[in-house]
Amino acid sequence: MSRRLAQRGRGLAIGLAGLLAAVSARAQENPTPSFAGDTPVFQEEAKAAGIDHVYGGPWEFFVGGGGAAFDCNGDRFPDIFLAGGKGASAFYVNRSKAGGPLAFETIAQDLDPKDLANVTGAYPIDIDQDGREDLVLLRVGGNILLKGGPDCRFDKANFDWKFDGGRAWTTAFSAIVEPGGRFPTLAFGNYVDRSAPGSPWGTCADNVLLRSKEGETPNYSEPTMLTPGYCALSMLFTDWNRSGQPALRITNDRQYYRGGEEQLWRVEPGRAPRPYRRADGWQHLTIWGMGIAEGDIDGDGTPEYALTSMGDTKLQFLDREFEDAPTYRDEAYQRGATVHRPYKDDAGKPSTGWHAGFADFNNDTALDLFIAKGNVEAMPDFAAYDPDNLLMGGFDGRFTERGGEAGLALPTKGRGALISDFNLDGALDLLVVNRGASASLFRNLGAKADFGQRPLGNFLQIALGQKDQNRAALGAKLAVRVGTKTINRTVQVGGGHASGSAGFVHVGLGTAERAEVRVQWPDGEWSHPYRVFANNFVLIDRGAADARYWYPDADRPVTRPARAADIR
Repeated sequence: MSRRLAQRGRGLAIGLAGLLAAVSARAQENPTPSFAGDTPVFQEEAKAAGIDHVYGGPWEFFVGGGGAAFDCNGDRFPDIFLAGGKGASAFYVNRSKAGGPLAFETIAQDLDPKDLANVTGAYPIDIDQDGREDLVLLRVGGNILLKGGPDCRFDKANFDWKFDGGRAWTTAFSAIVEPGGRFPTLAFGNYVDRSAPGSPWGTCADNVLLRSKEGETPNYSEPTMLTPGYCALSMLFTDWNRSGQPALRITNDRQYYRGGEEQLWRVEPGRAPRPYRRADGWQHLTIWGMGIAEGDIDGDGTPEYALTSMGDTKLQFLDREFEDAPTYRDEAYQRGATVHRPYKDDAGKPSTGWHAGFADFNNDTALDLFIAKGNVEAMPDFAAYDPDNLLMGGFDGRFTERGGEAGLALPTKGRGALISDFNLDGALDLLVVNRGASASLFRNLGAKADFGQRPLGNFLQIALGQKDQNRAALGAKLAVRVGTKTINRTVQVGGGHASGSAGFVHVGLGTAERAEVRVQWPDGEWSHPYRVFANNFVLIDRGAADARYWYPDADRPVTRPARAADIR
């Protein structure tokens, strides 16, 4: 299979050669201006922190390679699950002290070891709405739902929740709570149909949508097939036009399909899903789609999308000339985000992008973009040394590559990634799952300065809560106002590449010492403004008059009200 992939890679490289040459020539004509903001400095400390885990296996595991970051024991520090591919997956409990070095401890599970093998990725989500995060395992040969219990203990819930994991090769996932729904709607993206004659070329399995039947417990006994499937590698429920009705965006690997394209599905309550088509304004686009990320780069309230691929990255903005139509223009080149070749030791060969994630790594209020990179396996016509990208966002909406300066340029084959503040110091850290090598764990030490490191900008971390249904407020939107600028975030499950995170929503505030937070809850209702101080962890419960501050004390977390009167 490696030989066939290598032969396929040569064909792909020939097709990309003209494009890369044109992009490089244009880049020389218009070089990217030097980045004037802070570059975060990352220190790799996986083994020192107690994480020594490898994602590997035969050709089915060339793709995938993800994990999950979420609080599984109630202390709000993000714990970790890592997929192992053909080998065993692993659970790690976070033992870090607030603001200190990262530390994790493995925890065994009373689960069938076979269920923790053949895992490609994972996403955390509270499926049964009991207030504890559950875990969705994407697998080759049958997906598994794990019910979260006390002290990071999990039980297999497929039978109890009437979930048939199927036999597919699953590599993508997303979820949303639909209006009136008690339990989340789950979407699974499948890759090559291994049972089809002549597999794997041109044989993609259909994707699956599962709506829970009414009742006191989740019941996913009636799946809906999303046909056709075009070998999904990432999917995301996204409110692309801010209508309040999320659609399902799917990015697909054109290496395997015939006549396929990127997809956007209407998923309306009580109705069968249907894809957007050209008559709806959806444009035909074929890429070697690996990962997808959503972020509001220009602050207009409408999401933009980063799509990773082999040889190039798409940065899509909604085209306002087409009213209420999902028509996009690519601005990757104009904004310095093409990343079509490695930024170090460039041998003229194209890059291979996987996980994509928007985040504010230096807390300056502008979104940055992380992309995990790595050769599929041993494709000779694609870069062998292909370091992960850290595209730092500027206030002009352009991006500047700073991966090397940040310390991310390792000789690894990145796949999925977890962007999370593991030690709760207000600066986002980074875990990258690597194929065939140990995972990388990067602690954010702050900005580089002549005398060492100095603190980044101010921050805010926000957790939302509702009673009874959709307790984590999936689909809610946050509008954080700093001076005249509004920073937008959305609470989502999905995207990236086989990797998901849950917990606090991180917002960089720059030099601002206070902010005003409003929440648009999933049903469309806006909260009143909550005025809060910077550099705090804020808890907002729906209907509460005040937000609360939470302190990551090593021994006993406490809360106190964050009242508007505090900062008047």
